[in-house]
Amino acid sequence: MDMFTNDFLLRTEASKKLYHQFAEAMPIIDYHNHLSAKDIWEDRNYQNMTEIWLEGDHYKWRAMRANGIKEHFITGEATDKEKFDAWAETVPNLFGNPLYHWTHLELSRFFGIEKPLNGDTKDEIWEEGNKTLASGDLSVRSMLKMQNVAFVGTTDDPIDNLEFHRKLQQDRFPVTVAPSFRPDRGLNLDHPDFLDWVGELAVAAERDIASYDQLLNALDDRIAFFHECGCRASDHGINEMYHVPASEKDAAAVFQKRMEGSPVTGEEVLQYKTVTLQKLAEMYYVKGWAMQLHIGPLRNNFTAMHEQVGPDAGFDSMNDAPVAEPLNRMLDEMASAGRLPKTVLYTLNPQDNIIMATAAGNFQSAEEPGRIQFGTAWWFNDHLDGMLDQMRTLANVGVLRHFIGMLTDSRSFLSLTRHEYFRRILCRMLGEWVEEGMVPEDWKLLQEYVEGICYQNAERYFQLQPKHSSTL
Repeated sequence: MDMFTNDFLLRTEASKKLYHQFAEAMPIIDYHNHLSAKDIWEDRNYQNMTEIWLEGDHYKWRAMRANGIKEHFITGEATDKEKFDAWAETVPNLFGNPLYHWTHLELSRFFGIEKPLNGDTKDEIWEEGNKTLASGDLSVRSMLKMQNVAFVGTTDDPIDNLEFHRKLQQDRFPVTVAPSFRPDRGLNLDHPDFLDWVGELAVAAERDIASYDQLLNALDDRIAFFHECGCRASDHGINEMYHVPASEKDAAAVFQKRMEGSPVTGEEVLQYKTVTLQKLAEMYYVKGWAMQLHIGPLRNNFTAMHEQVGPDAGFDSMNDAPVAEPLNRMLDEMASAGRLPKTVLYTLNPQDNIIMATAAGNFQSAEEPGRIQFGTAWWFNDHLDGMLDQMRTLANVGVLRHFIGMLTDSRSFLSLTRHEYFRRILCRMLGEWVEEGMVPEDWKLLQEYVEGICYQNAERYFQLQPKHSSTL
């Protein structure tokens, strides 16, 4: 395709120089995703283009529904070829959606296919892609090496035994694969499966959990275990930011009520969440971890379809719940107690970009530059305009140079090409600033910006020791 040239998205000579000389060759740190450590350990081979491309990809499922595709051809019982054909018929309608660019970057970078995907080419691309898969050249480990990945940070429940992470630690595979601690089920006291999860945690931690103190001890044990397995970050999915001041005694009382099957009020749930998040943050601080807060989704909005196909299937959207006051109050309590860990703030609603960027600025520390981060454009925002808006907002009110850059938040190994997409957009922005005279044409300084944001800042921030690293 003519549009996907070497200079795709790069509109100025300065942008081209920044990308090709500095960004393009940098290794990838994908520090937050939902990739499978099991698939990496087993070096999974995919059977066909639908399995590698559409399996679990709610971005594509959502676009297909908007294109009028029946659920039978998305998550239903249609054949893999029928599902692929439905996706191929959808793609030409996606101008302006990053899925159009991502689709063709993935075809080009992994399969060497340069033609557009559409109704006319679908059979040819199906056959050509499947031939590549059958060759074994696109096993999971091969894809990671093709994309020059140095580090993969998966997302894992505290009850996970991390079997495959531990195996990968001892493996000679040159990509570091580490877990991230995702204790959402331990915070969601009002969820129907909370008590079941507490029981599973007790088994994983090999200790009784009949009190709040015992719950915290079990979580601390699991944090220690995750740390031994290479974990250096936690992650929290927060639909609505909360902060209801309470004591540890208050949280213990709420926990006890829930354990005994007594009803708890909405206010009590928020008290429990507030105190428990603060207690976890203290544990992260002691370990030197980074705490990631993903704030702002409104989940499972189509009840009938949620019941039919389950969560994470493309029925989530942006929330507009207030965030500024509860977020600042929560961070203030941690920081004033001297126990605020490194923290990355992500928002799903771009109207909160300036809130997140200014909140991060409130709690910086001399311990290290950029200790509190306004995280990259996420989910519905990881398109050209969204990435530019996030970086420009950060630059306007913060320090862009210490930005830790891109993540995929994806379940697909093919989506690693989104790092290329991000890097091109970063260099596009900086190059245009150079051409417009907004920043100096200081190539040494610009190189430091680009290589830092693409790789080095994240390597430092997450204390990573990749099995291979940049030689720059």
